[in-house]
This record gives sequence, structure tokens and C-alpha cells, in this order.
Amino acid sequence: MSTPSSEAIAEAEDVFLDQALRPSRFDEYVGQESVKENLRILLTAARERHHPPEHLLFYGPPGLGKTTLAYLVAKEMGVSIKVTAGPVIEKVGDLAAIITNLGNGDILFIDEIHRLHKTVEEVLYPAMESGHLDIILGKGPSARTIQLELPPFTLVAATTRIALLSAPLRSRFGGGTFRLDYYSNEEIEKILLRSAKILGTDINREALREIARRSRATPRTANFLLKRARDFAQVHRRALDREAVMEALKLLGIDELGLSSADRAILRVIIEKFGGGPTGLNTLAAATSEEEATIEEVYEPYLIQLGLLERTPRGRTATVRAYEHIGAQAPKTPQEKLL
Repeated sequence: MSTPSSEAIAEAEDVFLDQALRPSRFDEYVGQESVKENLRILLTAARERHHPPEHLLFYGPPGLGKTTLAYLVAKEMGVSIKVTAGPVIEKVGDLAAIITNLGNGDILFIDEIHRLHKTVEEVLYPAMESGHLDIILGKGPSARTIQLELPPFTLVAATTRIALLSAPLRSRFGGGTFRLDYYSNEEIEKILLRSAKILGTDINREALREIARRSRATPRTANFLLKRARDFAQVHRRALDREAVMEALKLLGIDELGLSSADRAILRVIIEKFGGGPTGLNTLAAATSEEEATIEEVYEPYLIQLGLLERTPRGRTATVRAYEHIGAQAPKTPQEKLL
């Protein structure tokens, strides 16, 4: 029997830590006030009617707390939650196996629902609307349909790309479709303070503020940076102060804006190889050895939010601020050339 590697053990420990850092009550969940208030009303009304809440859809960039909200909905309703993901449900039989094992009032959480197969999605419609599952057995003239009655349940779905969801599927989330926004630095600091207490880490306010400033306005990233800074301070037998945090983040390649080496590589490629753009997505992916979807979904949103990158019909263009950030000379405007 092989022994797990140190990397595998560290990864498993990180998963357990992520579970421990996840809020267990709505009052522990920082930020997204509008979403929380709407959910409180919806869930309270459902409890008073002794009926499962209507189906819910959360969307927004990765790491903002969509999965956590699904767990909190289940906790608030006092029911079990079954968790799966769109790519995992490859066949109708996979969906049937999951959904028929739900208890009365349970929550079915499907992450990345936009990656659900079309045939599976169509079978999901009657399950969401009328509580039954239509399964076709056989093919051709001998094919027959059986109808499985389902217990009342609530589908909670999450997606990072709501535009890829079909209109019929979006329309079936009667409980509401909620967008999760990026967090403010103050909200990230509150999350980090709670996480530090759970981790038993003694960290001062200046260090927390430095991590929050570089966390890309995302709780998942903030907690990741906190754990790595804690590891750095522990190994070097140092207090977890601002200086230790800055050294740890420098080692990770995270700069003062929260950009990683991959973010900066994208900006450098556009500026140094393609004259600041515009550069097509496929060209940018080839030049940086990254997948197009990774650039579009992981790196671009934050670069655009910071005003470092513009997405135009002709391609991606670096802004003047991007030139300043990587220390390159910005090209002259047509007006400057005339002077």
C-alpha cells in the first residue's frame, strides 16, 4: 500500500480548512447584503408555509461564495444537501440516480450548471416544474417512457457564465436569480479576521489589511493568501505582521494590486509583443500558453475591473495604467504626436 505524498496530505488539509472557514450561519456570512436579505424573506416564507423554497440560481465570478450560500440555505431550512456539478452528470441515468435519492425537502446543489449536457437539461425541466422524472427506455418503436415521482425538493444552482444557460432553464428558477458581486476591502478584512481566529493565527490589523488589498476582492483568494502567509511566518519563526505578509506574497508572485505572475505575463505579452493590442483571444492564449477559457474567465475579469485591460471587438488592449504598472513606456496619443 502506497503512502500519500506530502503534497497530497497538504492538499487534503487545505480542503478541510476550507470547510472549516466556510460560514455556518447567515450572520457569519459577510457581504452580499441584498442577496442575503432576499434569501431571508424567501426562506422564512417557505418555512411558514411548510413548503420547500423555490429553485434558486446564483451567478458571478469564482470564489465569491455561491457554494457557501447553497449550504446556508440547506442549514436554514434544516434539510440535507446533495452536491454535484454539471460536468459530472453525463447521462440522464446519472441525474436520475442523484435526484431519486433526495429526501423530502432536500436541496440539490449543481455547481457550474452551464456545463450540463443538453439532454440532461431537458429531463430536468419536468423535475423542477412538476416533480416527476421522465425516462425513456429502449430505442425506436419499442421505446417506452416511465415516469418517476419525486419528493418535493429545491434545486440550487451556481454558474460563472450565466450567458451559457438556455432561456428555458433560466426561467425555471422561480425563487430568484442572484448575482454575487466583488467584495470591498473592509468586507474582506472582516472575513480574514474571522478566518484567522478559526485558524488560531495571531495577525495584526496592518497585515490583514495588506492581504485584503491583494485578495482580488474575493474571499477564496483572501483565505488562500492568509494560509500561505501563516505558513511562511511559521516556517521562518516570525510574527505574522505586515512585513512577513509582504515577503510571503512576494514569494508567491502576488504584487501590490493582487496580480499574479500569470496576470502580469498577459499584460506583458500584449504590450511587448503586440504593441499594446488589440490582440485576439486565441493569439493571446497561444503566446501565454494558457487556455482561452482560463484567460477569459480567470484573469480577464480582474484585469478589466482594475482598468488594466480593455476588451474590444478587435481584441484585447492594454491601457495606460497597464503600461505604468509593468514599468513600460506608454505609446503617444495622436494629439501628443502632433506636439
